[in-house]
Amino acid sequence: MKERLEELKQEALGKIESSQSLKELNDVRVAYLGKKGPITEVLRGMGKLAPEERPVIGALANEVRAAIQEQIEAKQKILEEKVIAEKLQKESIDITLPGRPIVQGNHHPLTKIIEEAENLFIGLGYTIAEGPEVETDYYNFEALNLPKDHPARDMQDSFYISEELLLRTHTSPMQARTMEKHEGKGPVKIIVPGKVYRRDDDDATHSHQFMQIEGLVVDEGIRMSDLKGTLALFAKKMFGEERDIRYRPSFFPFTEPSVEIDISCKICHGDGCSVCKGTGWIEILGGGMVHPNVLRMSGFDPENYTGFAFGIGVERIAMLRYGIDDIRHFYTNDVRFLKQFSPVESN
Repeated sequence: MKERLEELKQEALGKIESSQSLKELNDVRVAYLGKKGPITEVLRGMGKLAPEERPVIGALANEVRAAIQEQIEAKQKILEEKVIAEKLQKESIDITLPGRPIVQGNHHPLTKIIEEAENLFIGLGYTIAEGPEVETDYYNFEALNLPKDHPARDMQDSFYISEELLLRTHTSPMQARTMEKHEGKGPVKIIVPGKVYRRDDDDATHSHQFMQIEGLVVDEGIRMSDLKGTLALFAKKMFGEERDIRYRPSFFPFTEPSVEIDISCKICHGDGCSVCKGTGWIEILGGGMVHPNVLRMSGFDPENYTGFAFGIGVERIAMLRYGIDDIRHFYTNDVRFLKQFSPVESN
């Protein structure tokens, strides 16, 4: 039986050495070390041996098994390295080939306008505030001097979710929310960029969803001249120092007095054309002094504090700035449209 074990050892080691793949090596392992292999058969036949021979043959069988296992592991390591080398050779990259060009994206024109406005107002000491797009009726209307029976509500046909919840029709609710947080103590100086929603038929100049930037300043001694200076600076920064500006009396329930701001038409330079409908002027935004009722409902004493607010239509600014003739272009996700705008330079 000793001779049989030595023969099995030499036979197995030879096959291990000649194995060219991991599969062949595994077949050798199963053939010689498996449950049905010859070494296992030798161990099962030890019962027929004399008692004094059993420990000798058992020890020899274990030595043979260990030698075969050791050689299998060594050969396995060599074959695995060979497989990795072959795989790397097949998957090698030709670094002389030209790389695939990476197309540089553009900022959406609305994003560019918002970022320009944010940079301008941050430089003036404003902070950026954000509020919920699903708003309560109280903050969207009542806290802004628009009680439930107020006729001005008809100016903003709304998307109601329930009797007390709706998609906000303007970013003005953040006026009340911010002033409440200040608990009647100034100063307050914020802008609020964000989406707003109104039930409207979409066409070249109207959309059921659009962007606004709300501005609010509340402090002691705020005057109408502060509002005029702020809006004049904004208009000239957005449209050029050469543009003329005019203020027209208007009406908003949450400001008193209220104004609308026009800039001279870039196309006709004030002479009158189809773009400005023959007037020489184009409306860009509205604003006014915060109504005392709004201040009072938000916890500020109108005897001590005054303020101004304004609302900027981002699409309106972008259409005038870039000569875009249809508001729907902003929301069609047409790459051809977006490619017309150069990438924003990094700061």
